[in-house]
Amino acid sequence: MRRIGLFGGTFDPPHLGHLVLAEWARARLRLDLVVFMPAGTPPHKRGRRLTDAADRLAMARLAARGNPAFRVSGYEARRDGPSFTVDTLRHLRAREPGTRFFLLMGADSLAEFPTWHEPREIARLATLVVAARPLPAGGPPGASAHARFPTALRTRVRAILLDNPLVDISSSALRARARAGLPLRYLVPDAVAAYVARHALYRRRA
Repeated sequence: MRRIGLFGGTFDPPHLGHLVLAEWARARLRLDLVVFMPAGTPPHKRGRRLTDAADRLAMARLAARGNPAFRVSGYEARRDGPSFTVDTLRHLRAREPGTRFFLLMGADSLAEFPTWHEPREIARLATLVVAARPLPAGGPPGASAHARFPTALRTRVRAILLDNPLVDISSSALRARARAGLPLRYLVPDAVAAYVARHALYRRRA
């Protein structure tokens, strides 16, 4: 049975933290592939202006380039309307019934999981894999997002807790750096930094 990890998100832009998590999950869970799935219209981020899906898809492909275990799917990015995870999983399970899918998410997403569209069906169609995330500023010294797992797991959904290293990089902080004209080098792959600069993606925003 093939084992495929699904890594959804806006990837606006994709950064080294995304790549570290994907590779860590691949090795820990013995995944054959990790598929990055940039969302078209994520339901939980309605109202926030996103970079065009074509640009985010292009950056994800640049970021994943060079790792034969990484793939990028445009399925959600090209879909009309909201990108519901359950619809994507139904599509993939119908296409590959013999594959076991692992859905990668952060601890913060697990806490919100009960509000997702058809969460129980998502948990039936895929194994949830929850990555540690750095706590917000002001959290307990030395604590990780694993401290939030017991509360998050009151969703009564079985999940694999990933002991991944904490890489405190956020796409929102990178967009702010780009708007300020600061370099993204060593925070995103060089090809992604070049793409952002060439297309002036974030300087156009207010």
